[in-house]
Amino acid sequence: MKARIKFRKYGALRFIGHLDVMRFFQKVMRRADIPIAFTGGYSPHMIMSFASPLGIGLSSDGEYFDIELREAVSSPEAVRRMNEACVEGIEVVSLRQIAEEKKMTGMTILAGADYLVSLKKGCLPEEWKKKFVEFMSQPEIRVVKQTKRSEKEVDIRPMIYQWEIRGDDLFLQLAAGSAQNLKPDLVMETFCQYLDLPCGDVTFGYHRLEMYADIGKDGRRELVTLESLGWEMEQQDEAKNSD
Repeated sequence: MKARIKFRKYGALRFIGHLDVMRFFQKVMRRADIPIAFTGGYSPHMIMSFASPLGIGLSSDGEYFDIELREAVSSPEAVRRMNEACVEGIEVVSLRQIAEEKKMTGMTILAGADYLVSLKKGCLPEEWKKKFVEFMSQPEIRVVKQTKRSEKEVDIRPMIYQWEIRGDDLFLQLAAGSAQNLKPDLVMETFCQYLDLPCGDVTFGYHRLEMYADIGKDGRRELVTLESLGWEMEQQDEAKNSD
C-alpha cells in the first residue's frame, strides 16, 4: 500500500539539506508509529522516495515524498501524530493513498513546480517590471545549462509555463522532473544578464509553492497537484466499523 505525504518547510530549517530532511522523517515515522514498510536484505531501510529534493535555503509549502505502508492508517490521525513528532520548520499537510503502479511515484510523474521569487539583497532598476515583460516576450531565451556530464546551450523559454508580477515579487511556473527541469535561480540569473546587472549585486529568495503532474493528452499540458492524485485513507478497523 503506497501513500504520499505533503509537507511544508520553512524558517531556519530551510537551511538543512535533503539528506537531513530524509533522516528527520525517518525519525518522525518511528516516533509517530507510522507502519512504514522496509526493504529486505541485510540492511533494511524505510521505503521512502522524494519527488524533488529542495535546494538549501529554499522554503516551501508543497514538498512531497512517497512511502510504502504495511497496513492502512487514518489520514487525519497520521498527520496529527506526525506533526506532534515534528519541530518548528516542518509541518505535515496531508497523507493520501496513491496508486500502486511504479510509474505513478512522485519522482516519476513530476512535471512542473510553482515558485515565488523575492528580492533579498541589492537593488533592481526602477523599470525592472517593464524589463521583465520584455524579457519574457522574447521568442527564445537561450542559456548555457549545466548537465551532469557537460554544458549545452538550451532555450529555456518553453520551460517557463506561466509567470506573473505580484507586487514586488515574481510568480514562476517552471518545468520540473526528469524530462525537463528548470530552476528559478537560472531564470533570475539570465534576467540579470539581460539587465546587464552583475549577478553578485543582487540576491533573490525562492519559495516553492506547489508541485504538479501532467495528465494532459495528445501534447496538451494539464497540470494537477501531486496531492490531488491521492485519496484520504482510513484504518481497516475504522472502515469496518462504519459499514
